[in-house]
Amino acid sequence: MPISWFKKYLGQRGLDGGIPVEFTPRAVILGLLIGSLLCFTNLYFGLQTGFISMMSLQSSLIGFLISRMLPTPLTPQELVVVQTTSTATGTMPLAAGFVGILPALSKLEEDRDGSPPIHLTWAAAIGWSFAVAFFGVFMSPPIRKQVIIEEQLAFPSGTATAHLISVLHKLPPPESPKGVSDGYERVADEEDHAISDDESAADVELERDVEETGWKALIWSFVPSGILTLAAYFFPVIFAIPIFGYDLARTWMWTFTPSLSYVGQGIIMGYPVTLSMNFGMLTGWAILSPLSKHMGWAPGPVGSMTDGARGWILWISLAIMCADSLVSLLPVVAGYAKDVFGPYLGWSTTAKEDNEVEPPERLVPGSWVVIGWAVSVAVGTVLVWAVFGHDGIKPWATFLGFVLGGLLSVLAVRALGETDINPVSGLGKISQLFFAWIQPGNIVANIIAGGVAEAGAQQAGDLMQDLKTGHLVRASPRAQFYGQLIGSGVSIFVTATAYSLYTRAYEIPGPTFPAPTAWVWLSLARLLRDGELPERSGVFMLAFAIIFAAVAAWKNYAARRGKWYTKWIPSGVAFAIGFLNTPSFSIARLLGGVLEHIYRTRVAKADSQDIRLIVVASGFVLGEGVTSVISLILRSCGVGAISCWGCGHGMCGGCPA
Repeated sequence: MPISWFKKYLGQRGLDGGIPVEFTPRAVILGLLIGSLLCFTNLYFGLQTGFISMMSLQSSLIGFLISRMLPTPLTPQELVVVQTTSTATGTMPLAAGFVGILPALSKLEEDRDGSPPIHLTWAAAIGWSFAVAFFGVFMSPPIRKQVIIEEQLAFPSGTATAHLISVLHKLPPPESPKGVSDGYERVADEEDHAISDDESAADVELERDVEETGWKALIWSFVPSGILTLAAYFFPVIFAIPIFGYDLARTWMWTFTPSLSYVGQGIIMGYPVTLSMNFGMLTGWAILSPLSKHMGWAPGPVGSMTDGARGWILWISLAIMCADSLVSLLPVVAGYAKDVFGPYLGWSTTAKEDNEVEPPERLVPGSWVVIGWAVSVAVGTVLVWAVFGHDGIKPWATFLGFVLGGLLSVLAVRALGETDINPVSGLGKISQLFFAWIQPGNIVANIIAGGVAEAGAQQAGDLMQDLKTGHLVRASPRAQFYGQLIGSGVSIFVTATAYSLYTRAYEIPGPTFPAPTAWVWLSLARLLRDGELPERSGVFMLAFAIIFAAVAAWKNYAARRGKWYTKWIPSGVAFAIGFLNTPSFSIARLLGGVLEHIYRTRVAKADSQDIRLIVVASGFVLGEGVTSVISLILRSCGVGAISCWGCGHGMCGGCPA
């Protein structure tokens, strides 16, 4: 095979036969590599805290830095394909329920739930993942037309990623028509990408500074995060430091985890969100947990999910999430109903004129969407039946789960486009309520069907952020569609393999990986079947639901009127996450949020091109994510902690004792 042909095949040209020019092998391969790393990282953190990140902005940044080592750097549109493929690969742990649904099924009790624990084999996990991996992808193209082209929703994270790509490639701002045109012409150029004569020396210097600064910041943040994580594996007390002494750590679970990855996640989440999370942590763990214990409402050990304070405050968390999500969805539902039914009732609608800028050959044909969605639903229904059996969930219920998932995905996408929050937690609870009605008394069916519905909503929503980026940078929607399909397909095997390795090495849920969202799914399913709440929890659930319904209404009202203080109104979902996780998970994220606020307001306030903190945060997160794979290998080989010194409080998950 001639070397020149091989270089052209791996170059920026793409393939012949109608394949979009930016859909190149190198872009897809790079996206899969980054996405596979993020998949392990998201599974690791998702099982710990219930929180995962799309990391689309970080995928673009890492892809750009790596591409600078290639003979021909990636074009902006190829970088979008990298980002899209990476996101589809990296978010599968949540889309397929590996951080919530499957751990919940593993905690079933036959005497209480009517079903023994369900532990999927690797092959069964592959089948389950394949069942839910694609139908959300096929939902994306038609929804894109409505929310990105017609309504032109903001999708803040997708827009921010487009801005970053524009900065990295020295393009005009994405909003500018000139920026869109120039970006597209550059990828279609017949010559290799090179610095033209009229590019200024300042632009060249900026590009070199971004590359040099980016690599240095990434390495200098990646290495200490990895070293600290490995040290904590051999000396577990490093990640379980008692805050107020051993007695309070042992009794009330007050420890501190100085994880740099948690700091990085706090930077990514931002100061307002981490502040809401820590307000929730203080309310749950400093007030309600001791109150429920001392009043005898939660008589068991504090950390018990069945009769302890942690299980008691879980219900208040659930009420907050449902109230916040449902109230936040009301304007979305009203707007959608107005757009759909308005013309028939003579109402004015919010839909704008057709602003589609892509020619048909760069769009996803409608026939592909219809056929693909129908096939994915049919195959998915059969696979769910094959994995869980007829006693687990009936095929007609699974089919309804897919249909409900399609409807909920519209709400998820619109909420995400307006608020940058995908309310899958609330949507998942809606699906559970629906299936408690149509198939009552079956906890397994309730969890599985709810997970099927949630998968489509989560996947369609998160992938829409990437389509917004592609729209602004003028990447081919069809190229992104290909990347989404490939990324989702590869991630089936990556996620199932990673989960199988973790379940062999660790107890899940367990001390190291508590999988808090699994208890949310299981607790609601049990409530819907039995109708029994822990003592006095119902009163607090109602009170907090009313409070945060009002807070959510206020936040939505302020956001729609562009009030400056909107971001400082507490987030109900973030507040509730503070309840789900022990204090150790929230405090370090607050440190990251404070660091982000100080840096943004005092250091980089006049420099919109300063990306150093983003790079540092990415290095922190990836450092622990990569090292966690090493820790997993060591654990599988029987290599444990060197010393359990300082672990007298019983909060160190790494010790075999």
